[in-house]
Amino acid sequence: MELIERFLKYVSFDTQSSEEGEGCPSTDKQMVFARYLENELKAIGLEEVSLDEHGYLYATLPANTEREVPTIGFIAHIDTSPDYSGKDVKPRIVEQYDGGDIVLCAEEGIVTSPKQFPELSDHVGEDLIVTDGHTLLGADDKAGIAEIIQAMVYLREHPEIKHGRIRVGFNPDEEIGMGAHLFDVEKFGCEWAYTMDGGEVGELEFENFNAAAAKVTVRGLNVHPGYAKGKMRNAMLTAAEFIRRMPSDETPQTTEGYEGFYHLTGMKGTVEETVLSYIIRDHDRQKFENRKAFVRQLAEELNAENGESTVTVEVRDQYYNMREKVEPVMHIIDIAKKAIEASGVECRVKAIRGGTDGAQLSFKGLPCPNIFAGGLNFHGRHEFVPVQSMEKAMMTIVKIAELTALRK
Repeated sequence: MELIERFLKYVSFDTQSSEEGEGCPSTDKQMVFARYLENELKAIGLEEVSLDEHGYLYATLPANTEREVPTIGFIAHIDTSPDYSGKDVKPRIVEQYDGGDIVLCAEEGIVTSPKQFPELSDHVGEDLIVTDGHTLLGADDKAGIAEIIQAMVYLREHPEIKHGRIRVGFNPDEEIGMGAHLFDVEKFGCEWAYTMDGGEVGELEFENFNAAAAKVTVRGLNVHPGYAKGKMRNAMLTAAEFIRRMPSDETPQTTEGYEGFYHLTGMKGTVEETVLSYIIRDHDRQKFENRKAFVRQLAEELNAENGESTVTVEVRDQYYNMREKVEPVMHIIDIAKKAIEASGVECRVKAIRGGTDGAQLSFKGLPCPNIFAGGLNFHGRHEFVPVQSMEKAMMTIVKIAELTALRK
C-alpha cells in the first residue's frame, strides 16, 4: 500500500471517541481499528508490536546502524472528534484544485468555498482529499497514522538511510483529552518523540494552551408557576446570569494568537437544576490560574445574591503548556526544523491554540513537540487534506530519523 491508499483505507473505520464513555478506549470501535493497525504493523515487518487492552499500540523499527543513536518516537491518535460523525466517510480526491468552490454534495448544496475557507487558496494546483459533506474526513489524525506507517515502510525499503531505533505509538481518546493518560512512557522507551497531529504544511509546535474543564451546576427550586411568587428559583435564569457575567470578549470567536478564552461548550437544564460546561484556555500559566479563580469567584458572587450553594463549580485541569518541558532540550526542535526544510517546506513555528497528546506526554517525561500532518478544517464536514502535504509530512519523519542518526 502507498501513502494515500493507506489513508483512504483508514478513514473507512469509524473511530469517534465519546465524552460519555466510561472505559478506555471510550468507544469499542476504536479497538477495531487498533487491531487492524496491529496486523498491518506486523505485516510491514515492524518488531515488538504490542496492543494493550486499552487500545494503546506500540511497535519498533530496529536500528540499521551500529552508531549509538537515541531512540526516538512518532505518535498519532486513533480516534476522531465526537463533534461530527465519522461513520461511512466517503472521501474523494479533487485533482489539481483550481481555486474555486468545491461542491461536496450538489443535491443538498453543501459547498466548501475559499470565501469561507481562504486557506484553500494556498493549495491551488494540488490534489485535495475531501468528504461528501455528510461526515468529517478523519485526517485528524488518520493522516498522521498513515504518514508514520508509510515512513517506516520507506525506511525499510531504503536501507542506505541510516537511522537508530524508532518507536511508533498509536493511542485512543485524544479528542476527549484522555489520549496520554494511559500511554506507557517507560515501555515506549524513547529519549524524545513527535506527535504527527498538526495542521497546515510546515507547522512545528512546541507551545500549547494550559487547559481546564469547568462544570458549573446551578440549583433552583421548582413550584407550581401559578403560585411561584417569592418561592420559585429558576436555575436556568441564574445560569443565564452566570453566562452574562462571563467576559464576552474572551471567547474563541474573539481571540487569536496567545490570547486565552472561556468557551461555553454545553448547557442542559430545568428550573430545578442547570449545568454549564466550559473549557478554559491560556498559554500563560499565571493567567490560566487567574481564569480558573475568576470562574470560582463568579460562583461566590451569585451565591451571595441567591443563597449558599446555589452555584457550585468543579474545575479539572486537562493539560499544561509543553514549552517548559521542551525548552531544556531544544535540539529536538532544531532537528525537526531542519527535517521540515529538507523536505522542501518552509518551517513555521507557531503556538497551538489547543493541545495534543504531546503536551501531557511531555509532563510525563517524554518531550514531545507536534509536527504538521497536513489536514485543515478539522472536526467538520469541510475538513480536507492535500495529498502533497501528506507526502511532505511523511518525508519529514524520514528526515528526522536520518538527521538524528547523523547528530554528533
